[in-house]
Amino acid sequence: MTENVIISIRGKQLYAEGSPDEMELVTSGTLKRDGKGGYTISYQESELTGLEGTTTKVHVDGRRVTLLREGSINSQMVFEEGMRHLSMYETPYGALSIGVNTKRMRSTLGESGGDLEIDYAIEIDNLLAGQNLFRMNVKKHPTLPQ
Repeated sequence: MTENVIISIRGKQLYAEGSPDEMELVTSGTLKRDGKGGYTISYQESELTGLEGTTTKVHVDGRRVTLLREGSINSQMVFEEGMRHLSMYETPYGALSIGVNTKRMRSTLGESGGDLEIDYAIEIDNLLAGQNLFRMNVKKHPTLPQ
């Protein structure tokens, strides 16, 4: 099953110094159920996010969420509540090894869409680089053919 969906994303990054950085994006994409009961949300990044030319896939599988970006930026981040995962983040300037420490995660994602919320910290060289709150809402697109 693959559904055309509208994806609303809100992100907030808090840094040790400076004011919070907030981002909001509404885009179209797809929601696909895999054979194991998980879901994958896919969409194209835009100039607005600074990741133009990149495809983002968010795979939600029970207590684990994997965010995979391929294109102008390549990265894989794994989120599991109470866990820390190491990831590689490739940029045009080189690759970074980052730690992703997930404090809290909530998902109501199902066949008709739903919500995903992840509260996590990013570490670079074992130092806290920022605290992040990621919220995604997925709804079936009422006018696009399924």
